Amino acid sequence: MSLMPTLRERLKYRFDNALSKGPLVLIGWLAVATITLVILATLLALMIPGFTPQGAGSKEVFWDFLFQALTPNPFDVTSPLPFLLIMLVVTLASLFIVSILIGTLTTAIDERLEHLRRGRSKVLENDHIVILGWSHQVFTIIKEIVAANENHKHGAVIAILADRDKVEMENNIRERVPHTKNTRIICRSGLPNDPTDIEIISPHSASSIIIMPPEDGDKDSYVIKTALALMNSPRRRVEPYHIVTEIQQPHNLDVVRLIGARDDLHTIQTGDIIARVTAQTSRQSGLSMVYTELLNFAGNEIYFKQEPSLSGRVFGDVLNAYEDSAVIGLQYNDGRIKLNPPMETRIAPGDKIIAISADDDTIKLGVLADPPVMTNLIHNATQREMPRPEKGLIIGWNDTAVSIMEDLDFYVAEGSTLTVLAGENWHSAVNQAVNLKNQKIIFRPGDTIVRAVLDELNVAEYDHVIVLADTTLDTQEADARTLITLLHLRNIAEKDETPFSIVSEMLDLRNRELAEVARVDDFIVSDHLISLLMAQISENGDLYALFADLFSPEGSEIYLNPADDYVESGQPVNFFTVVEAARQRSEVAVGYRLASEMRDGGRSYCVHTNPLKSSEIVFAHGDKVIVLAEK
Repeated sequence: MSLMPTLRERLKYRFDNALSKGPLVLIGWLAVATITLVILATLLALMIPGFTPQGAGSKEVFWDFLFQALTPNPFDVTSPLPFLLIMLVVTLASLFIVSILIGTLTTAIDERLEHLRRGRSKVLENDHIVILGWSHQVFTIIKEIVAANENHKHGAVIAILADRDKVEMENNIRERVPHTKNTRIICRSGLPNDPTDIEIISPHSASSIIIMPPEDGDKDSYVIKTALALMNSPRRRVEPYHIVTEIQQPHNLDVVRLIGARDDLHTIQTGDIIARVTAQTSRQSGLSMVYTELLNFAGNEIYFKQEPSLSGRVFGDVLNAYEDSAVIGLQYNDGRIKLNPPMETRIAPGDKIIAISADDDTIKLGVLADPPVMTNLIHNATQREMPRPEKGLIIGWNDTAVSIMEDLDFYVAEGSTLTVLAGENWHSAVNQAVNLKNQKIIFRPGDTIVRAVLDELNVAEYDHVIVLADTTLDTQEADARTLITLLHLRNIAEKDETPFSIVSEMLDLRNRELAEVARVDDFIVSDHLISLLMAQISENGDLYALFADLFSPEGSEIYLNPADDYVESGQPVNFFTVVEAARQRSEVAVGYRLASEMRDGGRSYCVHTNPLKSSEIVFAHGDKVIVLAEK
């Protein structure tokens, strides 16, 4: 039996291969078949006498058959019968060819629409913002970028590449961010850590790139693989990329920095930042709202501006030189950043001032001489009391707990105690906090949502209480347990005359409104805070070093000090005077907090940053001045 393929089989195989190359090849074959049919019909009509209508030449016969093949129409029945028979054959064959053509085109269009629906077409943009990956944090980042570019003439373009359905991403964004104003959002489906897929989003022409960790799995490995896919691309540009991402584990920071050694890579160590903010906020009610006000684009933000006319002036002289902007530090001409430098620091050519302002075009230099300071209302600086040992309580446990302990140790006085209420499985983890000098750790096993367990602790005896979210649980379940604990704590506080502050960590920003019924002093919404940071740094890379300095225990930090320490209470006083009172203490005043507004969410929870310096305030007992100061 012969194994050689027959001619028919070889022709069929070649035909199948040709068709597999796509619809264009099939359309080409249909065109060839149509022309062949028309030519054969024309030759047959011309070769046999009496086949053609009287007076019709070869040209007319060819065009008659061609038009009939392309657009079958009724024809003249008075024509010779043989001609009518050929025309009938051409018509039937053309119907068959046109049917195949229509089917081919329909299939090709459907495939193209499906391709577009899958989000696989290449993004052709320049200076856009690329987001690689997807999580619930993406909505906050989009909102912030939209707000940041609202005043820009051409807005912004955000291109998102994630391993999700394109239509699903677009629908989710429309639900959570219904008003994108002059910002366009483009979604594409693909693997952000695949070198081929990443080209869809045109990262090499982007102004900034945000690598978004997933919600589940090994987040750090995902970030590292995505960074490798981006920076090792054969099409990578010569200029450094401006990249922002976050890392969970500190030991992975060096790996990411090695990958991005050639680039402007800013890595946020999530646990470290959240631990520092939680530790600082637990001792200063309202601090998290100050941070939120500074980090979002809805109100005042931090800007850098070079003022040549200030060269030679000292830092303390320029604090009251701006009516509607709060100067907080300097960026030296070598790039170094210093918040609240010594008041006698002289501004050199090339230095930039760092200011809190509504927008970059609202930082307008006023008159330096004789600001309207009410010197008679300024209180002289007094020696503050020596710190006393404190009793702190941490309820719950997660990966940031050890860092919170170590950060708290920097602030509290020697002899302080810190009690940890958590499940038995966290007992050994408490021993990881080995760098404590001022605190003694006491571990108490128990269920954090059981009222009897909380009553046994005598919570009212503590100065500060921190409630941590259990990140091993589902986000909503973890927040639900936190809410139950908070309700118990508030009920305990209402029955006791000894006040204690409560700071709670929430995982989902939407649950904050539910938690307000517990009247907690402060909330730390960890993912929301990190999202704000990423959005800010993606817009301005210089902010990375600034926030690293701001959140660090060393150097100047934000404090909420009693207004009574600075100015006279009960008297109208302008903010020029408050700034001057702080300057005399080597501090920078950036705002205030009014106790009368503490439960008013519509007033940013009583936090006012960067007020007009000419505006007058009447401070009462319990009000705070927000300052940048050394410990």
